[in-house]
Amino acid sequence: MITLRAIHKSFGRQVLFEQAFLQVNEGDRFVLVGPNGAGKSTLFKMLLGQEEADSGEFSIRHGAVVGYLPQENAPCSQKTVLEEALAGQKDPDGRQTAKAKAILMGLGFKVPDFERKIETLSGGWAMRAALAGLLTREPDLLLLDEPTNHLDIDSLFWLQKYLRSYPGAVFLISHDRAFINAVCRAIVSVQDKTLKVYHGDYEFFLHEREAERARLESAWKRQREEIEKMQDFIDRNRARASTANRAQSMIKRLEKLERIQLPQELKTVKMRFPQPRRVGVQVLSLKNVFKTYGDVRVYQGLDFELERGWKMAFVGHNGAGKSTLLKMLAGVIAIDSGQRIVGNGIKVGYFSQHREGQFDLKKTVLQEALSNDRMNPELMARTVLGTFLFPGDSVHKKISVLSGGEKSRLGLAKLLLDPPNVLLMDEPTIHLDMASVDALIGTLRGFEGTICCISHDLYFLNVLADHVVHIDQGKITVYPGNYEYFKSRQARWHEENPQAVDIPVAGKEAKRPPKNLDARRREKRDTRLLTELETLHAELEKLAAQLADPALYVDYKKVQDVGEKMERVQEQIQAKEGELGS
Repeated sequence: MITLRAIHKSFGRQVLFEQAFLQVNEGDRFVLVGPNGAGKSTLFKMLLGQEEADSGEFSIRHGAVVGYLPQENAPCSQKTVLEEALAGQKDPDGRQTAKAKAILMGLGFKVPDFERKIETLSGGWAMRAALAGLLTREPDLLLLDEPTNHLDIDSLFWLQKYLRSYPGAVFLISHDRAFINAVCRAIVSVQDKTLKVYHGDYEFFLHEREAERARLESAWKRQREEIEKMQDFIDRNRARASTANRAQSMIKRLEKLERIQLPQELKTVKMRFPQPRRVGVQVLSLKNVFKTYGDVRVYQGLDFELERGWKMAFVGHNGAGKSTLLKMLAGVIAIDSGQRIVGNGIKVGYFSQHREGQFDLKKTVLQEALSNDRMNPELMARTVLGTFLFPGDSVHKKISVLSGGEKSRLGLAKLLLDPPNVLLMDEPTIHLDMASVDALIGTLRGFEGTICCISHDLYFLNVLADHVVHIDQGKITVYPGNYEYFKSRQARWHEENPQAVDIPVAGKEAKRPPKNLDARRREKRDTRLLTELETLHAELEKLAAQLADPALYVDYKKVQDVGEKMERVQEQIQAKEGELGS
């Protein structure tokens, strides 16, 4: 479908590609990897026709359509969510509309959201709507730049499944290793100013690249020894008449010898941050906490404690209350009733991916990074900023000109330069490349304080977390172990209890006030409603899976029937959610 032959591309003196080759065929599942600044974005622009190669050949199959999702720059328009998902469709029919609705729901939208204006959405939800539009149009080649940045775990799993059966080719840039392994069949590595394809998962790529480097270093050493012997022979014999001719011949051989070049050493950054002040075992707790948003009860009678040194991952369905719990612990939002108890000497740090209003816009990146109580040396601050993608002179950029992603990275760097005892982080790996994610993991694993994080990056959670906090319907269960252990526990319980709608909450339940008769009746009714809602959600997932099956679209009447059933089920869910807790 797309062919690049002997591509050369440079910007001034910086050569990005030299004799680069790549073939993208229908059905390919590629991920593009390489260090920051290696040319990944430039390659995508060439595939989109926005950049031209200096030399070489670029060809694309006649009539092939390329769709692109950028990492940022969410759409902002008067269109509704559904109109955005159907953008580019001329007079969409019932089949296309049903398909767009199914995709929107897979990405986390609910039926009432379909009529919301894009301009009223957050940037992350607007990007989801743009992604839905791409998937609905089904271009021959999907170019996705960090498509998981704005997704939660549920919608990420849905997207994984959808992309595996996508009829066209998929080419993405991602730092999420678990997502890469679930979707992609090959790694395209930008290395040594060329493109090399490794057919396998990300771990296979790392293993092969290290093996190749070891073989190259071995060959380089053998050649170096050979060159030294040849040079020694020349030095000993060139001045003697009897051996001068042989020495001259050896000189010519040495000049013609093609020298093995070792690739540029990839910089692996190992950061050491100042450790927080050591404190007692109990660092932060919530006691009998109630929290509502309007008519929606998020938590009632919640008890939750954090201990020194724990590294906890908060997981649960979209809207379960993960961010609310993190913000209550951070003191960012007020609780309706109950207590937030902070231990002696505890300093709490909260990282949100949205950093508006938290910086002095007149300062430079470096000045902002140095503005803390630690008095870190400038060299250390520059090293940390470089790890979070502020290399060289970019540290002198004004805060006022930074993008949202750059502000997010600066906030993370600043937090780690002056670490608190308790780190509360919401999606800390967004806007980072793989090297930065690895550096962040290394730093956090050596952190002696307490960490609570929300992340859709399963590799990050599995490597970092030693506890998983499962949040479901206002109840909390703590599992010792990483995310894979938590999933295995859930799967095993469901196998043993196939008729149950959900795994029971382990440990202490939330404390509740004494129940009178009306309260007991309401709780009984709410239990029934929750069971009915679980059944309805399961039915909705089955209907959405039917709509995601391309085979369904040969019969428009069936598509229409499934779409109408989905709307009826969604209406029932809304009604029961409104009744719940009333």
